[in-house]
Amino acid sequence: MLVQQRHTAILSFVRERGGASVTDLARRLDVSESTIRRDLNALDREGLLQRVRGGGAVEVDDQPFAHVATHYAEEKDRIGATAAGLVQDRDIVLLDIGTTCAAVARHLRGRDITVVTASLAVVDELRNDRTVELIVLGGLLRASYLSLVGSLTQQALAQLSAGIAFMGTSGIRPDGTVLDSTGVEVPIKQAIRAASERTCLVATTDKFPGTGLLAVCALSDLQTVVTTAPPSTAQLTALEGSGTDVVYA
Repeated sequence: MLVQQRHTAILSFVRERGGASVTDLARRLDVSESTIRRDLNALDREGLLQRVRGGGAVEVDDQPFAHVATHYAEEKDRIGATAAGLVQDRDIVLLDIGTTCAAVARHLRGRDITVVTASLAVVDELRNDRTVELIVLGGLLRASYLSLVGSLTQQALAQLSAGIAFMGTSGIRPDGTVLDSTGVEVPIKQAIRAASERTCLVATTDKFPGTGLLAVCALSDLQTVVTTAPPSTAQLTALEGSGTDVVYA
């Protein structure tokens, strides 16, 4: 088995089970434990998984939400404020899961709008607001990331029509492909796009290129990108003339 094939198999196994030990991976892939340790170290450096005490690994996206929220917190807050400025009074706003979308919610407090979400973090930001009308989508709880996922969530999204949506990402490839690290979240993001007239990607500097193996859509398929990345970023300069607006926070 080639190194890249082995890495793909490791990520798939870790994603399916939420974590794996060196011993389990070595047995499954029929290689030595020292080979698995080298693979895990390489994948950890690339940000595709996280090594944990005892020699195993967990998926990056299964880090606790509160921990992820501390990363690039100031940039996320700037993006949240800028993104909220794109929302008009009485808009129906669809908010994706993730820490950056939670920052958008924080800046929507007190607005005469309707917010629809499958993110419990967004619910926490808005549940005591008496002005915002809050609609919570059902689904299966993904506790580590405070989100609701699965067929119930997708079915609910299929019935919606929102004026504007804000969507997060785990990374954007050099070729402009928007990525996610978790299979259960990809169809949710695609349903969010289908349910909204205008989909805005919110992405901090570290998302270029960020991480992730699963394609969601092309950056040019979206109407707007709200970001703190520099204008010279290749993925953003490639959008010139594409019809996708880039808004710098």
